[in-house]
Amino acid sequence: MQKAELRKKYKQLRSELSASKIDDRSLSIANQLLQLNIWNFSFYHLFLTIEEQKEINTDYILNILSGKDKNIILSKSNFEDCSMQHYLLTDNTVIKKNAYDIPEPVEGIPISASQINVVFVPLLAFDKQGNRIGYGKGFYDRFLSECTPETLKIGLSFFEAETKVFETFKSDVKLDYCVTPQKVYRF
Repeated sequence: MQKAELRKKYKQLRSELSASKIDDRSLSIANQLLQLNIWNFSFYHLFLTIEEQKEINTDYILNILSGKDKNIILSKSNFEDCSMQHYLLTDNTVIKKNAYDIPEPVEGIPISASQINVVFVPLLAFDKQGNRIGYGKGFYDRFLSECTPETLKIGLSFFEAETKVFETFKSDVKLDYCVTPQKVYRF
């Protein structure tokens, strides 16, 4: 299956999930994350949920990070060059949805990609080699390539790994982990 077909398949699977299933699976993913040895770092990048895309509810992860007094980094997308600027989440951070319904900070304290220790990565599908398929614009591949080699890249998925390995491009950045409601994949 090609990436475009997989995107279509997983968008369809997501669209069939009820709000309660999304919530249950999101909570299970957050609980799986608690089992990982990833909580000794300082800077954690988190995406905020695009509800219209039926993405994972990252509020549970946000609560874990807040409870552990971690620095939470959010991004703002630049659709002209498909890049992202990263900002520290503070009590004063104003979050607003952009034209694509992505909740993002209006402004804030800038953080460089090289400062980030752990990135929670959104995706539509992944394979057993740690390759991921996102929405196809390359925002996260560009961002992850700016991070240090030591930065942990953790995908979050409602669904298990595809059995066939995806086609990849030189610019694709592999995951270190992918967490589903049932399992943690290590690559």
